[in-house]
Amino acid sequence: MYVADNNIMEKQTINVEEEEVCEWECVHAKVKSLGIKEEDCELVSLDIKEEAEVKPSITETNGYKNVERVKKDDLHLGCQNGAVTGLASSQSRHVSPVNVKFESLESDTKRTEEISSVETLEDQPPPTNPSGKSLHELHRLAVTEFIRNPEDPSLSGDPHNGAVDFETRYTELMIIEQDIKVEFVMNGKTWERLEEKGESKNCERIETENLFSRSQRSETPPRIVVVIGESGIGKTTMIQKIMFDWANGTQYQRFAFVFLFTFRDLNLLGYKNEQHISLTKLILRHYKYISDTEVKEILRKPESLLFLLDGLDEFRHKLDFTQSLMCSDPDSCVPLNILVSSLISQTLLNGCSVLITSRSTALEALDMQRVDQYVKVVGFVHEQRMIYFKKFFGDADLGAKAFQYVEENAILYIKCFNPSYCWIICRVLKNYFMTPEEERGPAPRTLTEVYVMFFHIILTNQRQETENQRRVLIQLAKMAYYAVDNKIRVLNETQEIFTFGLQSVLTSSFLSGLLWRQSYQEHMTYTFYPLALQEFMAAFYFYLEPSEGIEELLVKLDLCKDEQFKILTQFLLGLARKSVFKTLGWTLGESKRKTAIRILKWMKHKAKRALKGQDKNEALLVCQWLCETPNKKLIRDSIGKDLEMDFCRSTLSLLDCAVLSSVISCCGELKVLDLSSTHLTPEFIRRLAPGLNYCTKVFLDRCNLTYECCSVVSSVLSAPHSQLTYLRLNGNNLEDSGLDVLCEGMRNENCKLEKLMLFSSCFTSGCCSALSLTVSSPHSQLTDLDLNYNKLDDSGVCLLCEGLRSANCKLKTLCMVSCALTSGCCSALSSVLSTPHSQLTELWLCFNDLEDLGVNLLCEGMKSENCKLENLSMSLFRLSTIRCLNLKESVKIRICFLALFALWTSTIQRGIIPLQSILLPTGQGWLSMVVSGWSCYVFQFIHNRQ
Repeated sequence: MYVADNNIMEKQTINVEEEEVCEWECVHAKVKSLGIKEEDCELVSLDIKEEAEVKPSITETNGYKNVERVKKDDLHLGCQNGAVTGLASSQSRHVSPVNVKFESLESDTKRTEEISSVETLEDQPPPTNPSGKSLHELHRLAVTEFIRNPEDPSLSGDPHNGAVDFETRYTELMIIEQDIKVEFVMNGKTWERLEEKGESKNCERIETENLFSRSQRSETPPRIVVVIGESGIGKTTMIQKIMFDWANGTQYQRFAFVFLFTFRDLNLLGYKNEQHISLTKLILRHYKYISDTEVKEILRKPESLLFLLDGLDEFRHKLDFTQSLMCSDPDSCVPLNILVSSLISQTLLNGCSVLITSRSTALEALDMQRVDQYVKVVGFVHEQRMIYFKKFFGDADLGAKAFQYVEENAILYIKCFNPSYCWIICRVLKNYFMTPEEERGPAPRTLTEVYVMFFHIILTNQRQETENQRRVLIQLAKMAYYAVDNKIRVLNETQEIFTFGLQSVLTSSFLSGLLWRQSYQEHMTYTFYPLALQEFMAAFYFYLEPSEGIEELLVKLDLCKDEQFKILTQFLLGLARKSVFKTLGWTLGESKRKTAIRILKWMKHKAKRALKGQDKNEALLVCQWLCETPNKKLIRDSIGKDLEMDFCRSTLSLLDCAVLSSVISCCGELKVLDLSSTHLTPEFIRRLAPGLNYCTKVFLDRCNLTYECCSVVSSVLSAPHSQLTYLRLNGNNLEDSGLDVLCEGMRNENCKLEKLMLFSSCFTSGCCSALSLTVSSPHSQLTDLDLNYNKLDDSGVCLLCEGLRSANCKLKTLCMVSCALTSGCCSALSSVLSTPHSQLTELWLCFNDLEDLGVNLLCEGMKSENCKLENLSMSLFRLSTIRCLNLKESVKIRICFLALFALWTSTIQRGIIPLQSILLPTGQGWLSMVVSGWSCYVFQFIHNRQ
């Protein structure tokens, strides 16, 4: 992905003295440095001289002024903005297709406006281009120059501060091969699990240069490749990187020509009634330095062509793959959607390569059978974020300091996987950390605060008359809401801009910081950048104009079934904070807080309903909104009096975990958090940890936890303010090493854990030494321990019994069902039962081969006056070597029963131990013997039947 800072690319020009007779000799050396043959210089020089005579002109088009700045000392290639806009060379820089060096200078607002106002020269005749190899080289140079000076913010790292420097500032993105079926199942979920140690290395990662390379699963290289990813993730910049590498001769050299078309530009063809167009004409319109004859020659070799189609989700026309409608002739004029569909289906230019970028929401428009490979841009993993920060700040120490701050803020850190969010966070933090410490306010903690600070910086730097600025802000914010409400991303000057009365202030430096302009022929379009700024401004509108339809908006938010207003609602709630009013008070004027109060009331009602409902995704979304306003009362009221949150069997993302943690921490108390059957990785648990400290009971059953998660859980247990008393970790692959780490936390004096459930957690006897130390620790509060279905063996239980005999042991319930035990451990267990310090009142030993010997040994311990056992569970059919459940046929069982009966009757008579029940699973059910006034008769009845 790109990296941008406050530097912009200086547009260097060839200086030609107009009064010099030797004008061509001066230019000749420069043209030669461009890699163009000397025999072609005469043709090029004619173009330069012709352009030198062109003067700036202003034309009226569709109600707005189209300013064309044409410098006589620039070599311009009159191409459309969607592809290539111009080519300039520099005296101080050697330019070649293989080696391009960039120069930069410190940016300012005025210079940024100059760059953004340069229009295409569609009225100028295209230069006569040399044929053959020279055209190939010229196209490379044009592509390089376009990448160096793009007008589209999506093609630059920082639209306000210049272009991307791919040689020194580019940061690689994580791109993975994606199963399209999985993508639909994931429903657009971001793959934050790539953050996990080693997981990003082991996944099917694909380098940008290998998108069209042959894979092990295919004998032929892919022709049609689709790149998916969410908004701002870096799809367009990846396209730019491909063009850059091709133009510089480093990658994709098997393609003779690479052509870029954006669906955003294709949409604008309709304004000239050119919805029907041929591929030949389309290329000529976008690349005017190529002649009609040359285009036809180029298209004769489709296998050497690569078409880059960017932004399918923005295409206004629906693709149609009906075979009878397909086009095969590049010169045939057909509807735009048919032209694109024919190119993708290989009906047109069979053998060419096509790369399409899109959000996953637009995948249904494609015929999946025609696509050879799907890949997904998942953004930055940890190391890439760190690199991005250091490059952005330019100062490694300052960048590391800012990155450390973001790392400690889970929500902002996770958002940085998206380069668009990463850019705005970096920009805000750079301004913050470069401000003297005594002048700083609090650092931004929420996404709303980041955008408020970004907005405040622009307003402060470009402050005009307060009244006028407020009026412009209201108009701009109203237009932003209109765009969000109508799902519009690209704003047209003759439509939205004119409708909302902003045409008179478009050239102001104030708006240049909020809107990015893009020209296409006589049309001008505008886009909020970053894209989420549109939602921020839309939410801001209802605070600037409190009387304008807040009730209507809230009804619309309730009725919305998709995520159209997801980000707007997040900002709407975040702006309700008092601190925001303090920051933007001079902009908001005398607006009352009635809007904020009404929004908070609505949020409380919606959150209550969502958190108690069955839709877990809606509940998670509500939690994300609640994070933007850390209001303890609002959150507690939303969760309810029971203070319980159930996300069992949910599909959580890393962001969801950070959000839950933030909400719980703000609440300050949660009685029950159920995350059972939810896939959680060590990184997920780490982000949940701050919130787990405030939970009394936490259920993490079957969450695919491993021993790596245990260190995080251990730190939660040992935290000074930890409130955790009940922890369930059943059905996880923790292993002995994981339990060893858990035990370290349980031995800490801060640990308040009383009940620990470790059913089927892959333990062996190797963990019992640590458990023994834990239960005998003076700080241990553990009273219930479930070790069912772990292969502890006799040796492990004997080690555990050493701790159970300690005076510090507070254990009352011990469950060891199916733990591979035999009579070999019963002597140790008997000694525990008879020790004066034993607190055991419940013992579960079902499905172990204790045999009669083991039971007799246990009975000896239970006869002791020190024994406090109340409930005992054993397997009846395990007490005999005879596989028969008929008591009359089992002598050994009779002996065992007589021993238990003797124990029971004698102790009842003596009144020593309060043994209440013996549970004996027989394979046909549980035979339960309960002490009561008639219990002895039950025993006698069984004895008589034998």
